[in-house]
Amino acid sequence: MGFLIHDVQGEQDSALIIELEGTINPGTAQFVVRGLKQAEDMKNRLVIIRMDTPGGLDPSMRSIAKAILNSSVPIVVFVAPRGARAASAGVIITISAHVAAMAPQTNIGAAHPVTADGKEINKTMSEKVVNDMVAYARSIAKDRGRNQDWVEKAIRESVSITAEVAVEKGVVDLVAKDIDELLLILDGREIVLNKTNAKLDTKGLELTYFTPGWRDRVLKTISDPNIAYILMMIGPSIRESNPVTVPPFEIK
Repeated sequence: MGFLIHDVQGEQDSALIIELEGTINPGTAQFVVRGLKQAEDMKNRLVIIRMDTPGGLDPSMRSIAKAILNSSVPIVVFVAPRGARAASAGVIITISAHVAAMAPQTNIGAAHPVTADGKEINKTMSEKVVNDMVAYARSIAKDRGRNQDWVEKAIRESVSITAEVAVEKGVVDLVAKDIDELLLILDGREIVLNKTNAKLDTKGLELTYFTPGWRDRVLKTISDPNIAYILMMIGPSIRESNPVTVPPFEIK
């Protein structure tokens, strides 16, 4: 296969930055998937998902991973800034990227599945969920040429490692202190994009940001498991104390 070198004008001379911070939930998943779709429509040369997450919901994680795996635009997941983490669902999102990068003083791991309220799943169901997650994660790691055994260990044993160790173990590709250094390191890097060898051209890229709208902010807030739990708790008491004056609401 030959190398595909991007050399085009307009939006194609820019990298789209999508900032994914906080829990992985339906709101954040929808935001990221829309951003990736826009990058394809606008033919951006590169997408950088700058991520800091404690994890989140399995269906939302899979929505993001699926969009990354099927993207026609090269995607870098960058666990940053310093002090950030890619825990739980963040592990799968990170390894699904064409290039996985981390900033110094960041960590990745602790991907053992739990219930939405943080409790352990009962033994029988836990085995099914863990085995399913391991098979899913290993298939992604194999496709991206990453350390399948470590990914399985992160799920089964909740292990976590630093950025530097993650590079040594072949979990991620590189460490960069910020986006500017990341773009310098990426220039000329070879990846596989839709089963075709491609060489990244990141020199002189303009950075543009995919910004959340009011709908994204509302969905992110109410989709947060902690907020959703609180709303579930206060909902019945509100209806009992004021059954007539509290109208239903719908977000479109």
